[in-house]
Amino acid sequence: MTQPNLLTTRLDGPAVEQQVARDMVRRALPLAPVLMLLAGLIWGIDGSLSSGYAIVIVLANFMLSAAILTTTARISLALMMSAVLGGYLLRLALVTIAVLAVIHQSWVVVVPLAFTLMITHLGLLFWETRYVSATLAYPGLKPRGVHPGRKMADPT
Repeated sequence: MTQPNLLTTRLDGPAVEQQVARDMVRRALPLAPVLMLLAGLIWGIDGSLSSGYAIVIVLANFMLSAAILTTTARISLALMMSAVLGGYLLRLALVTIAVLAVIHQSWVVVVPLAFTLMITHLGLLFWETRYVSATLAYPGLKPRGVHPGRKMADPT
């Protein structure tokens, strides 16, 4: 009996990447107005618009990342590994293009745009670690009955 080559085997399980990305978007939406209001109080309406634009970029970046992983994992793991690196470079270029496309517009304030890009990327990633399951019993998000900070019940 031959073992499958891990570089060509595909994954057929649930799309946990999509599940985690959607959860990040769901958690970000109530915070978006708060960030935009804070930027608006400091930099005015242009700061608020810049912050909102940055939030859209971040959420689109996470959803694109999940789509790349989900799509390529169903084809082959070798393709997925290549797509992780290539997708990162592509998404980094897209974020750069999205910023450069509007940087000279009258409504853009660079400081809230940059801060919102950094804070929401890192903040959402760190926040989401509380809700992601690190076990094979529950791939993706922790079951709803499990509260962040508490240990999960043994599934056996």
